[in-house]
Amino acid sequence: MGFNLGSLGMTLSGVDEASVDSITLFVLLLCSCILIGHLLEKSRWMTLSITALVIGLCTGIVILLTTDGQSSHILVFNEDLFFIYLLPPIIFNAGFQVKRKQFFQNFVTIILFGAVGSLISFVIIWLGTLQLFKYLDIGFLTVADYLALGAIFSATDSVCTLQVLNHQETPLLYSLVFGEGVVNDATSVVLFHAIQKLDLSHITSTFAFEFLGYFLYLFLTSTILGVAVGLLSAYLIKKLYFGRHSTDREVALMILMAYLSYMVAELFDLSGILTVFFCGIVMAHYTWYNITESSRVTTRHTFATFSFVSEIFIFLYVGMDAMDIEKWKVVSKSPGTSLGVSSILLFLALVGRAAFVFPLAFISNLMRKSRSEKIGFKQQVTIWWAGLIRGAVSIALAYRQFTSSGHTQQLGNAIMITSTITVVLFTTVVGGLLTKPLVRLLLPQAQHKQSESSMTSSESSEKALNLPLLVNGQDPESDVAANNVPRPTSLQMLFSAPYRSVHHCWRMFDDAYMRPVFGGRGFVPQTPGSPIEGTLH
Repeated sequence: MGFNLGSLGMTLSGVDEASVDSITLFVLLLCSCILIGHLLEKSRWMTLSITALVIGLCTGIVILLTTDGQSSHILVFNEDLFFIYLLPPIIFNAGFQVKRKQFFQNFVTIILFGAVGSLISFVIIWLGTLQLFKYLDIGFLTVADYLALGAIFSATDSVCTLQVLNHQETPLLYSLVFGEGVVNDATSVVLFHAIQKLDLSHITSTFAFEFLGYFLYLFLTSTILGVAVGLLSAYLIKKLYFGRHSTDREVALMILMAYLSYMVAELFDLSGILTVFFCGIVMAHYTWYNITESSRVTTRHTFATFSFVSEIFIFLYVGMDAMDIEKWKVVSKSPGTSLGVSSILLFLALVGRAAFVFPLAFISNLMRKSRSEKIGFKQQVTIWWAGLIRGAVSIALAYRQFTSSGHTQQLGNAIMITSTITVVLFTTVVGGLLTKPLVRLLLPQAQHKQSESSMTSSESSEKALNLPLLVNGQDPESDVAANNVPRPTSLQMLFSAPYRSVHHCWRMFDDAYMRPVFGGRGFVPQTPGSPIEGTLH
């Protein structure tokens, strides 16, 4: 990936009064989304993402009517804008704010759902579209297009479900849904990149191995790059101690290093999502403890604010983009075909999701020692439902695959774009509206059952980033009831024993070698603030 400075200069010099008016109106809509979403926060049905989506739809209709059907946009959609500016803050904040204790305690299950499950869903959607689309007249689609559809509709959006769940009331369920959502997005984008980079004109018998090898290469190298940049930021801040002069330098360096990890990954055609996610985890575990107290508060709220605004921006624009008249004019020639494609894609997404959630949950339960730690059937249904919603990642990938310079003149491409938007709107609105009632129906006693187990971690929930990166075993309080836990079977011991030993080995390695070099909790002195803060304020 290269940088086109010429086009950037043209964009900056081309800012006129109309652009300023458009940006002003869009910022006004963002403010409206925040205000209206706050007023509807306690609603049984509405969530902030649905609120932004509905406001975007209404705005698109108004613009469409006032321009005599010529346009429905305030700003022109560009998938590069999404991947370069909007997505990195969301993914980084997910890694930075993640409850690492719960995340890594359930790491194997999260990888099963997020990575292995995404591969299963990818294969089902790919083969399903390849067979079922033969009965529809949708124009010419290549092998790469069918493979891309598998990656596009394997990307889930669990924002609506996470807005309903509470990590203190349902820690296990929240951790699984959250972790799977992030890993799933990263896996889908890695799959999409692998499809674009491989030569699909000459598919041989070894194609599956080549594809899997390239996928693992992208997955591992992206992860290593994120960890490396996170460690570099921790080492620099620990050694140079910017807080002696100004906390602004600490905050600026953390923000820039986080964004640098994403851009370096994109520069070398890796997965920026995976890179910036693990960079966020490493920064929260090491770098965050090397800065002053005032910088800790600032960085935590800054990253959360960037992520919050980016999410609203995405849903607001998706709503307006759904009313774009250009692609609907092309599709209007064959509305039945478009409806059939949307139905097939939605059906395959449902089947692909169910095909891995319940079998992989069964495998995960074999690794869990006590009955209380197992994933119940109602929780499995909630996890299945949480991943049915398709969001902005699917739309951005669809635009990258099926548009040319932002236009969709061909029938097949227009149908794919409009069908993607239809599935996203349907799953987001219907799925989002039914999420709260479904969770209350399936888990009415979850709050009561989970509250006792979460009381021991109430203090850590207030200081989420003080948790260690990996923990070994159960909480100390759980030892009291150790005799009441059923004895695990030999098959469960086979799965769980190596899993616990990895935690133990990493904890010892982290305390002995990593944190003395890169800092972390207990390895750096407490610094309430920079010495000159009192004189500045």
